[in-house]
Amino acid sequence: METTQSLKADERRERIREALLCGKPIVIGELARRFAVSEMTVRRDLQRLEDSGEVRRTHGGAVPTERMLFEFDFAARRSQYRAAKRTIAAEAVTRIEPGQRLILDNGTTTLELAMLLKDFPELTVVTPSLAVAAVLQFSEGIDTILLGGLLRRGHAELTGIVTEKILSMFSVDIAFQGADGIGLDGRLYTGDPRVAEVDRRIRSCAARTYVLADSSKVGQTALLVHGSLAEAEALITDAAVRDEDCAALEKTGVAVIRAEG
Repeated sequence: METTQSLKADERRERIREALLCGKPIVIGELARRFAVSEMTVRRDLQRLEDSGEVRRTHGGAVPTERMLFEFDFAARRSQYRAAKRTIAAEAVTRIEPGQRLILDNGTTTLELAMLLKDFPELTVVTPSLAVAAVLQFSEGIDTILLGGLLRRGHAELTGIVTEKILSMFSVDIAFQGADGIGLDGRLYTGDPRVAEVDRRIRSCAARTYVLADSSKVGQTALLVHGSLAEAEALITDAAVRDEDCAALEKTGVAVIRAEG
């Protein structure tokens, strides 16, 4: 049994979060024994987590809320291939000049790009991503336009007919978007039909589009085709992409940029 008597309240609550996200049952009596505290102390911990919207109390324990599961899932997706995504974002930012109008699509790679733009001067950024908007909201040199639309359950992004209609109002210099998969014939894939239509509209209102996707997406497919790399200026991926995959894409006339770390 681990020694947890010296754990502070915030450390106990973090252990409770970890147990919930690992699918372990949360029972007050067991937690009290594990942490060597009273059941009343555990109840106070669970009350704090419930007040913050992370758990829902049950008889004798607690279960995670949708918000907690969403935040964990988003953090896990963002951390996956994080180094590659940062390298791709660093390459993408070299295509941007002050005074330009941009669209940053949903996705964890475009979010890494947004992190690099925070101190950029004189940009206008249009986005359907709540996460991107949150990163840029206090940037003095950036005017951020958050598109309206249907908040996709379980995702920090806006989709649907409202988003599509609003996009038709804009004309931008560059769009940066991701993909759930990129076929070796250059086709772009997504798993959600609402996302597919928004991605098509994004490309239609941009003078240039760059697709940002780490090498794990190359050669993969998903439920829906929403376009082709032929509609984009280039694919920016990381150096781990296989030579044969690059060769197959380039045979279709697609420009492939390998971002070096």
